[in-house]
Amino acid sequence: MEKWLKWAIEIQSLAQSGLAYTNNVYDIERYERLREISAEMLAEKTDLSIEKVKDLFCNETGYQTPKIDTRAAIFKNNKILLTHENNGTWSLPGGWCDVLESVKSNTIKEVKEETGLDVNTIKVIAIQDRNKHNKPIYAYGICKVFILCDIVGGEFKENIETTEIKYFSLNELPSNLAIEKTNKEQIEMCFKAYKDKNWQTQFD
Repeated sequence: MEKWLKWAIEIQSLAQSGLAYTNNVYDIERYERLREISAEMLAEKTDLSIEKVKDLFCNETGYQTPKIDTRAAIFKNNKILLTHENNGTWSLPGGWCDVLESVKSNTIKEVKEETGLDVNTIKVIAIQDRNKHNKPIYAYGICKVFILCDIVGGEFKENIETTEIKYFSLNELPSNLAIEKTNKEQIEMCFKAYKDKNWQTQFD
């Protein structure tokens, strides 16, 4: 990660924490300005508008912590299930961990919403710091949790996120992966975990 991005992230995090804990009107003004500066740094260095940066980067309150993203690895006949998203790319089924959901329940929910399938969770394959594995680098932290799952029922129904689902072997993965969500190395890791009965959870 480039130094300027680290600085922008740290400034934003400090400003957000300050806004959460101070009641002093002058300090609130200073922390809001620091937050604006961090957003201006990102807008200056990327092709995003200042409004978009503020929406993505400065939209939370309270002490800043990483978001959680769950991804399901589902296998059939030694092939892995990918979802074809409405933007034309392919990804492991999954998404943000919602309020009132655990990692397990969110994985099950996301699979059902995106694929129509009912699954059981088997084991955690890996917990990754997204910015160490996926591009582009995001200006906020994300913990990606990969879960090996078994199908117990259900069938695919087209929905607002997914146009189709399909199983792929490792040597026939589509070229248009949604690499910001799931890249080839992460899919390869899932194959290794599926084949290794003694797989040990990997984490950053």
